[in-house]
Amino acid sequence: MFFLRKAIDYKLNDNIPLSTPMDDIVFTVFDTETTGFDVATTDRLIEIGAVQVKGTTVLENEIFHTYVNPCRDIPKVITELTNITEEKVKNAPIAIEALQQFFDFVQQKRSVCFVGHYISFDLFVIKHELRREKMKFRKPTFIDTLDLIGFIAPSYDMRDLERYAQAFGTRMYERHSAIGDALTTAYLFVELLEQFRMRGYRTWGELLRATDSQMRSISF
Repeated sequence: MFFLRKAIDYKLNDNIPLSTPMDDIVFTVFDTETTGFDVATTDRLIEIGAVQVKGTTVLENEIFHTYVNPCRDIPKVITELTNITEEKVKNAPIAIEALQQFFDFVQQKRSVCFVGHYISFDLFVIKHELRREKMKFRKPTFIDTLDLIGFIAPSYDMRDLERYAQAFGTRMYERHSAIGDALTTAYLFVELLEQFRMRGYRTWGELLRATDSQMRSISF
């Protein structure tokens, strides 16, 4: 029989009043790259990138980045897409080590929640990497920029990060790079927060309600 050990030890600083102003909230915006999309079975994590955001300020001096050794070959199509080679990952930490480093960073920065663009994929990557180590991923507090876009501009119907960055006039960094996409997402996110505030919203609770989605009810 398959038993899971306790959840990996990390803490978000999410036990805060819903009335807390958004300007006081610290977010971790992150992205992952993998060997493919079958992360529940054969595909593995190969890169994690993250940047901190406080309120509507991207803290570019507070960045986390690591390649990850997937303990398997990287398909040629993925190397062509991400520029991540076997050479870059061969001496990198394995997934459980990289994730613990990532969670240490998150906890040290006293992040309140995770933010990502189509974040469900990145969370499932983490979930399945931890399952391979018989560890459980405690469902974190998170916000998907797609949900915030849906609240602010429901007429938009696309998923591509670059197209959204262009539509909202925000900075763009290297695509299909975990740190590049994390930075692009961070600048898109702060622009969305500014527009959210222009509509009269100010608090952490209002942001959580505005970005509520079915994804939040999925079991991890």
